[in-house]
Amino acid sequence: MSGVTYRVGSFEFASRLFVGTGKYATFELMADALDASDCEVVTVAIRRDVLGSDGGAKNDSILDHLDLKRYTILPNTAGCFTADDAVRSARLSRELLDGLGNRGAKWVKLEVLADRKTLLPDPIGTLEATRELVGLGFEVLVYTSDDPILAKKLKDAGAVSVMPAGAPIGSGLGILNPNSVSICLEYLKEGDPDYPVIVDAGVGTASDVTIAMELGADGVLLNTGIAGAGDPVRMASAMRHAIEAGRLAFESGRIPRKRYATASSPTTGVIGPVVAPV
Repeated sequence: MSGVTYRVGSFEFASRLFVGTGKYATFELMADALDASDCEVVTVAIRRDVLGSDGGAKNDSILDHLDLKRYTILPNTAGCFTADDAVRSARLSRELLDGLGNRGAKWVKLEVLADRKTLLPDPIGTLEATRELVGLGFEVLVYTSDDPILAKKLKDAGAVSVMPAGAPIGSGLGILNPNSVSICLEYLKEGDPDYPVIVDAGVGTASDVTIAMELGADGVLLNTGIAGAGDPVRMASAMRHAIEAGRLAFESGRIPRKRYATASSPTTGVIGPVVAPV
């Protein structure tokens, strides 16, 4: 993990990889993968994975298998299809995590989905829920499409981080539209270069993570790419290295793309004449 930190709202982290907790074969495998990823933030669908049907905590939940002193829990509103439902889920998560003493009670990853087939975000419901949750004192990280106009509206509504999707949730398709993600980054960081933009959803392998980071994203949130891999622990390690490599490449400044070749060997300052190939 890099010693350099960055901020998301009132939080500060060194790791730029956010990892989910769903779809693992066992809780033990999940814990090993999270450890290998070197992440600091773990996302949990509070409503689905932690709360029972009566609204109380389950006897054996994901939270029982997470080190709450090591990880900051990022509760999410996965499975919510209306703004009201998402707000209700966020409030439940705040009560639960506050009772457990985890600082994740301060924030929420907002998802308001449009339909069950695509799991794409509902832009109107997402914007409504963002405004309401900000008004309730939440630090909102909001999952959205790669639409730059909506991304800017969500930031203006008070979201501490806008999270454009690389591809549909769980698809493993990678960064389908790098140009749109780049424009989102441009719009969100205009006049505010430290505003955190985290690419969320669709990541399938380490190269997808690197591409997102090379575009200038501040972090990547993923779940299925690790949990669904043949060896989740080794894939988690690959994702950790990928995010570090991508960030380092972005900060280093890549060479410009050119239409034609440019010789890598110098033609001046060498011993003897340089003869051009015939």
